[in-house]
Amino acid sequence: MTTQNLKKAGHIDVVREVSLLIRSHYGLVWLKSDDRPRMESLLKDVSETLKLPLFVWKPSEGLRRIDLGEAIYGTKDIHVALQQVRAYTQPALYCFHGMRPFLEDRAVRARLVDVIAVLSTSEAAIICTGSEASIPDASRACSAAVTIPGPGPDDFRDLIKAICRDLRSRTDARIDLTARSMNVLLKNLQGLTLIEAEKILTKAFVEDGKLDERDIELVLEEKKAIVERTGLLEFIPAGHGFSDIADLKSLKAWLAKRKSIIADPEGAAGYGLPFPRGILLLGVPGSGKSLCAKAVAMEWGLPLLRMDPARLYNKYVGESERNYRRAMETAEKLAPVVLWIDEIEKAFPPGDGEDSGVSQRVLGSFLTWMQERKGDVFVTATANDIDRLPPEFLRKGRFDEIFFVDLPARDVRSEIFRIHLEARGHDPESIDLDQLAEATTAFTGAEIEQVVVSALYTAFSGEACLNTDLLLREVNQTRPLSVTRAEYIRALREWAAGRTVPAQ
Repeated sequence: MTTQNLKKAGHIDVVREVSLLIRSHYGLVWLKSDDRPRMESLLKDVSETLKLPLFVWKPSEGLRRIDLGEAIYGTKDIHVALQQVRAYTQPALYCFHGMRPFLEDRAVRARLVDVIAVLSTSEAAIICTGSEASIPDASRACSAAVTIPGPGPDDFRDLIKAICRDLRSRTDARIDLTARSMNVLLKNLQGLTLIEAEKILTKAFVEDGKLDERDIELVLEEKKAIVERTGLLEFIPAGHGFSDIADLKSLKAWLAKRKSIIADPEGAAGYGLPFPRGILLLGVPGSGKSLCAKAVAMEWGLPLLRMDPARLYNKYVGESERNYRRAMETAEKLAPVVLWIDEIEKAFPPGDGEDSGVSQRVLGSFLTWMQERKGDVFVTATANDIDRLPPEFLRKGRFDEIFFVDLPARDVRSEIFRIHLEARGHDPESIDLDQLAEATTAFTGAEIEQVVVSALYTAFSGEACLNTDLLLREVNQTRPLSVTRAEYIRALREWAAGRTVPAQ
């Protein structure tokens, strides 16, 4: 079913580009994609265009000419397979799936360099597939990497129609989606291969004979599984929205203006508006920055990914940089998404030589990605310690805006008490919220939440009833950050004045 659908998303342009590279005697062409069926479909067209035979190598099968049945004996061994390629006297194309892990072996790498040198003297080439190219340094002059665009909305729309048409010949299958719901589904399918999407959509049709709004959740679950398989990013379930956050009016207004871009990206692009890049939330610890980062995804209806630097740094040379690239590629693959980086100053510590420059190389890779990324990834980063934040992050163009989140004002503190009491099933009308707000001058939102939690523990244990006096007692036992780290907060406010936009 899929040959027609696989020839979408720039297929013809890629065939033309790959064919040109091979005609130009590039002995190695690396197609940056993990979609093997789609790559083989593409290479069949390249083979027909150039009138060259196509061989495919897989570790489980060996080297096999696609129009013949059996693989060449002994070619499951990659050394033997490469030797066969070198010995073949006629020009041909050789697609190697899963080559990258074998290139860790110096002997394999050296043999590949030798084969590339031979192939580059004619219109023949080894073609490797995989999301991350690993081209030997010695062969860079006669090698090229081509990034393969993923399927787009039109490809997925055609796929849905094809599945429905196929199933309708055997059962009563139908599409029960409004135009808006269809757009949401197509947006959420982005990042999946056509084969992955076909399996999910077929399952959705088969379960109840129709494709409707409930099936959008199936797509999100599949994306979650993709993230979990990489082990580099964490998929955060939908949580609270902006209604659960007191104040931050300026920040909420800024985000609300950009919500329409998320709902209608094509219309926004036609109007000259790009997908927003992201925001940096600087402020006092416990002031609600992380909660706001989560609320962006909820309000915009986008998946939320969290990047934990502890998962990405690795003791082996080059692995940390590779992990960061894989994490960013995963985020782009699942776009549109919100990428949340909590306490970003810890993710990119200043290079002091103790890590052999790893942190600086990773920072450089991340900044380049921030500047040049093509996927619709909205980065929401939070920071507490401006002194540890690399100055490169503060340059215009990295983030759309830098907001400063200060301690909540009196009326906001009252609202925070109300939110936390209601969230735990208690009536705030029986509590003097104004008195509590007055007593919690310079408390953070997190400290107010802990006052409520502590009072509930006391009340539940039977020591007292939950009332204003009990809450005030917990307030008096709390030493807020504004007291214990007064100098730090003062310095933070002084730095933010004139450099950032107030979030309140």
